[in-house]
Amino acid sequence: MIHRIYSDLPGFKEMAFHKGLNLVLADKSPGATDRQTRNGAGKSSFVELIHFLLGGNCGPDSIFRTVELADSMFGIDLDLVGHRVAVERSGNQPSKLVVASGDTTSWPIPPKPERGSSRLVISNENWKVILARLMFALDDDAEDDKEIKYSPTFRSLFAYFARRQSALGFVSPVQQSGKQQHWDQQVAVSFLLGLDWSIPQAWQTVREREKSLEALRKAGGQGAFGEMLGTAAELRAQLTLSEERIRLMRERIASFRVLPQYRELEREASELTRRLNDLANENALDRQLLTELERAIQAETPPPSADLNRLYQEVGVALPGIAIRRFEDVRQFHASVIANRRSYLQQEQSEASHRVETRDRAKAESDFRRAEVLNLLATHGALEHFNLMQNEVSRQAADVESLRQKLRTAETLESGKTELDLERGRLLTRLRQDYQEQEGRIKTAVLAFGEISEALYETPGILTISPEANGPKFDVKIHAAKSKGISNMQIFCFDQVLIRLCSERGIGPGFLIHDSHLFDGVDERQVSKALEVGGETAKRLGWQYIVTMNSDTVPPSFDPNGYVVQTRLTDATETGGLFGVRFG
Repeated sequence: MIHRIYSDLPGFKEMAFHKGLNLVLADKSPGATDRQTRNGAGKSSFVELIHFLLGGNCGPDSIFRTVELADSMFGIDLDLVGHRVAVERSGNQPSKLVVASGDTTSWPIPPKPERGSSRLVISNENWKVILARLMFALDDDAEDDKEIKYSPTFRSLFAYFARRQSALGFVSPVQQSGKQQHWDQQVAVSFLLGLDWSIPQAWQTVREREKSLEALRKAGGQGAFGEMLGTAAELRAQLTLSEERIRLMRERIASFRVLPQYRELEREASELTRRLNDLANENALDRQLLTELERAIQAETPPPSADLNRLYQEVGVALPGIAIRRFEDVRQFHASVIANRRSYLQQEQSEASHRVETRDRAKAESDFRRAEVLNLLATHGALEHFNLMQNEVSRQAADVESLRQKLRTAETLESGKTELDLERGRLLTRLRQDYQEQEGRIKTAVLAFGEISEALYETPGILTISPEANGPKFDVKIHAAKSKGISNMQIFCFDQVLIRLCSERGIGPGFLIHDSHLFDGVDERQVSKALEVGGETAKRLGWQYIVTMNSDTVPPSFDPNGYVVQTRLTDATETGGLFGVRFG
């Protein structure tokens, strides 16, 4: 329990507390102006102070870092596992706490003397480890042990016993902060109810792996992986075909022989082919000429004697008186002409034959050379062609590697999804088994919620604890819960259940603090009942139930005598608030 809170800040309203119900009231004095409402009296700041003294963060925007408060030391005097201790902390040095008094022999981490001083100090991180061990029997605080992921931490658990309006702690019974993640709710509530919290812890590990697979799947559809991934079977087939193509290309490159003069020989082969074609065409013309010469030679014969006789007779008739050569002279003349003509044709024939023979020899030589060149071209290749083949192999190798990566990704996705589906099934089975084994504890929680809510609304509300496909689900209902006030009373009932179950297990801070915001919009009859139930429960358990309220909102049906903390807050004056000073 908390014995007192104090400070060396001038004007600070030191408060002393007792067991059971403690009412911290803010009065509206006659001297208060309309501007001086009690919203600044310090009721919510009281809750912030408790968090500050019990390991809360002290960032740049913390009220304890303001100029008005930073130099002051604030302290809390409380019981830890039966030993009363007092610790102090300041906004200027939030990373350490001073042990002002008390027995620390039971602390898992002992405080050390401050350098240059006789004071005992401990770091804020170690202070949270101590509180985790002594208040909740945690072996260590996950905030300090980074290797234990998704474990319950002191700060997360404690926030259920001192909800803060500034952190949106009054939104849901199972959520102590608007920033609290779903897994942390499942782990923390499971722990506080006495259920196996390692199951939702493992569930979060599955979710993280699923996120990693989803990120991998998205990466597989863009960036280095190219197009969207297919199935592993499709990719495996594509990879097989691509690997075979590149194997054949590499074999071709391995047997490829580069011919430096490839282009020159290629041009020579073309020139030889053209020359062979020209020679063939010229030979064709000469062979045709030889044929015609042969026919002309055969046709060159003297005219028959009868023709000459008839010619002479016709000449004598037609040309009388003209001297005519002798017949023999004419016949000899014709024979001479024919002989000369044949000689000429034979000479032409010989020259044509010689040209054909010369071309045939040239053709044979060119054909032989062309065969040599073509053989070289057939068995060798150009350097640029070789380079192109190598570049193509490199490109295809990159495609093959991309396919391999896609295949590995697809296999990881498919096998990972299967494994995670199986793991989810196993976790659901574990969760159901745990709830069967913890049936008595769950029954106690359900009955306690029904009893407390029935005291407020005459009809018992329902607390359900169910194993779901995404982990444990905790839900509370109070019939006709439509107004904000009834919704807040769900939080009240749930918190009362938590202190009952924690008290039975011997864990918890030993106190429950409710800010006045919890009762906003709540019917005064339910407020009165809540104060009665909270006070009776705290007294029976040996806990404290500390409530901050405006004095004029205390229900007339509730007698506050014996519960009101002696120190009263007011906004009537500049110094009437908790800190005795205006700031911010």
